[in-house]
This record gives sequence, C-alpha cells and structure tokens, in this order.
Amino acid sequence: MERVLLWVVCVLVCCFVEVGLCSLNVPPPLPVLPVPSANQLKWQQREMIMFIHFGINTFTNLEKGTGTENPQLFNPNGLDANQWATVAKEAGFSLLILTTKHHDGFCLWPSAYTNHSVKSSLWEDGKGDVVKDLSEAARAQGLDLGVYLSPWDRFEPFYGNELQYNEFYLGQLQELLTKYGPISEVWIDRFKGDNTTMIYHFSKWFAIVKELQIYANVFIDAGVDIRWVGNENGVAGLTSWSTINGSSSNFGQVVKEYLNTGDPYGTNWMPPECDVSIRKGWFWHSDQEPKSLSQLLDIYYASVGRNCVLLLNVPPNTTGLISAEDVERLIEFNKAIKTIFSMDLATSASVTASSVRGPAFSPSNVLSNDLWTYWAPKDFGSSEKSHWIELKVEEAVEFNVVRIQETIVLGQRVMEYGIYASGGDENNMMLVSNGTTIGHKKLHRLEKPVKAIRVSLVIWKFKGDVPIISSFGLHFDPFYNAVSP
Repeated sequence: MERVLLWVVCVLVCCFVEVGLCSLNVPPPLPVLPVPSANQLKWQQREMIMFIHFGINTFTNLEKGTGTENPQLFNPNGLDANQWATVAKEAGFSLLILTTKHHDGFCLWPSAYTNHSVKSSLWEDGKGDVVKDLSEAARAQGLDLGVYLSPWDRFEPFYGNELQYNEFYLGQLQELLTKYGPISEVWIDRFKGDNTTMIYHFSKWFAIVKELQIYANVFIDAGVDIRWVGNENGVAGLTSWSTINGSSSNFGQVVKEYLNTGDPYGTNWMPPECDVSIRKGWFWHSDQEPKSLSQLLDIYYASVGRNCVLLLNVPPNTTGLISAEDVERLIEFNKAIKTIFSMDLATSASVTASSVRGPAFSPSNVLSNDLWTYWAPKDFGSSEKSHWIELKVEEAVEFNVVRIQETIVLGQRVMEYGIYASGGDENNMMLVSNGTTIGHKKLHRLEKPVKAIRVSLVIWKFKGDVPIISSFGLHFDPFYNAVSP
C-alpha cells in the first residue's frame, strides 16, 4: 500500500512539474516570410563594407575608361595591399570588395582570356596580381574578400556578340571564383554600351557563383541576394523594407524608387546596399578630397541607420596606397561611431511592456545586443492593436539618438511606430520621433537633445501576429549640431 501511495505521489509531482515546464516553454512567434538566409544575415550584420576602385582609370584621371588605354600606364610602384587591409580593419570594415575589372576592360589579375591586364603592364614586370595580393592581405587581417567584375567591357572587340562574350565573361568569373579562396560577395552591375543590343546571361553567371562559392552573396540592381538602393549617394528611403519582388527577368527595369524603399509584401528577401564614395569620384583624382566627418556620419545614419549596409568606396592613389587624408578620415569616422554607440544610456533601465508572450520574451531582452533574444508581446489576434515597450531610468538622461532593432531572423514586421519621452510625468509623454520600417537597425537622430526618465516605443502597425524587438537603446551623438538634410 505504501508503495502504491508513493507511486501516486511521484506521478502527481511529475505531472505538476511537467505542467509547470510547459507553462514556461512558450514557443516563439511564427516567422513572417520571407526571412534572410544565413549568408544574408551575416552580410547584414557587417553594416559597413569597403569598396576599392583601382585600375587603369587611376592613371588616366578618368572615371570611365575607353578601353583604348595602354596597359603600360598601370604602374603603382608602391602598391601595398597590406596597407589597404590594415586600414580597412582599423576603420571597422570586415569585407573588402575589389573592382577586378571596370568598364575599360583592364584586369587586375593575369587573366588567361585577355592580354589587357596587369601582365601587359610595367608593374612588377608584368608578373603582378593585385587580386592575389589583396586576397592574402585581407585574410592576414581576418577580413573577407569580394569581387566586382564589370559586364561591360570596352576593350574586347567581340563585345556585342552574345554567345562569345557571355562565354568570355563566364571564363573570367570562374578564374576569380576558383583561384583566390573564399569570396563573400560578387558585385555585378548592368551597364552596357549605348550602341549595343548586348544580352547578358545573368542567370547562368549567378548559377556558377552559387556552385563555386556557396557562401557568396550576389549583388545586382534588382537583387539575387542583395539589391541596389537606387542611388549612389549612400541614402536609403525613410521607409526601407528588406523585401521586394525580384526575378532575373526585370534586371535593369525596376524603378529606383521601388529599390529605395522596398516592398512590404515582397516575396524575396533582398536587403539594400548603399554604395557611395569617400570622394566625389569612384577612382582617385589628385584634385579631390575626402568627404567631411559630418558628411560621412550623415551617410551612416541614412544607410546603416535605415536597415542597409553601407558600401563605402576608398580608392587607392597612383602610388598604390590609400592616401593619408583618406586614412585619417576613415579612422576619425570609425572613432566617431564608437564614441556614439559604445555607450547605451539605457543599459541600467527598467523595462516594461504592454504585454509579454512568455518569460523567454521579457521586455528586458531589448537591453542586450543578442539577435536571438527579444521582446515579444502577447498575440491579441489583431494587427490593429498597438503594442508598447518602455525604458525607465532612475535619473534623467540626455540623448539625441534612438536605436531600434528587430529580430529579422523571424522576418521584418514593423510598419508604423512612434517614440515618446517624458521627464517623469506619466501624463506628459511627448512624441519625439516616428517612423515606418525598422528592420535590422533603425537610428533616429533627433534635431535637439531630449532629457528624459521614460522613453517609450509604441508600435501602431505591423505584419504577422506580433511585432518583435531585439534591441532598444539611447545614445548621445556629440558630433551632431544641425538638422541633417
């Protein structure tokens, strides 16, 4: 009898424990499709990538070469790819993308398919290979490598012959993807000569990239993995979705406005990349100077701060080095970013919310920078019901930047929200900013600093069952003294 009673007690205890565990293990919300691939997620978290335009144009003072340039003009007698990689790392970049061939057709590696390359130059007696040098230098610094191979080739006489040129391009692409180790991004544009009906076999090119470099993202205007932001100013739309409707059939036909803002109902996850040069031109010119720190910070807020990755071009000079003034500006830029965002003024805040889905989705998760921890409210069965989360500090803090991030591994959800602040009076919450999309990261740079004890994020409209916020922080930008254009 005692054994039976003991067995009954054990069963009841086990059942009680089991019920308790079940109440704790509330599952996460279902993802809102589409969602990023592992390659796209890693790319998004880079936030900044360095572009390197270097080639025959560097020595002719042109932006677009004609294809008639003498290869012997290319002679960077002090070229040091280790300097490029070192500068990139010190400036906060994790990926370098090299223009291995621009529209002029001059190749920075000794391609077996043309003599219009470094092997016909004076540099290193024709035995040099810029791509090899940079690949080795980048990896020595722990950086990844990407390549830009221009489809438009103004040198090759058979450009315009569809079959012959597509085979030629594919051959060069295979060289780059098989001889220089892992490639993280393949950058392709859609430029072609004005007087040609040249047809590019994009789908075949992309298939080869995916076959030879399984971890590479492909960039092109309407996207394979990454899309263009629609301008070369480094500025994304105030509304910036990572999703669009994309297919190989509409490359070059998509309107820039659509690329700039994305599509809340897009069926493809294709986040935007913002390309811009640190100087006026893409190639180095002696009469140009780098953009000011203020200009670069404006670009940062308009790109990284709007759910994009910033692709910042830094062109080496005729010596083959990144110029001292560009190095100085890059280091200054990186230092400024660290100054602004290394301190979160809300770190010690208490966090409350309109509701909580379960213990694993606590509002306090937003104080962490962990992508996999987040606040999720209860599902009330309506996307028309607003949700809110609030930071409260013991003593008022002064801030002029609000940072918000979604857990994009479960999709991009937020469609409309407001940010409110109060010096303490619960009945006097002031709207300090508002927005539409958030995505990986949204940075609100306020016109004037705000001093507050309580700061709330109110989400009015969203996709899916509930919004999900992974991070919510407050920062002070000491470099901002005027309203950004």
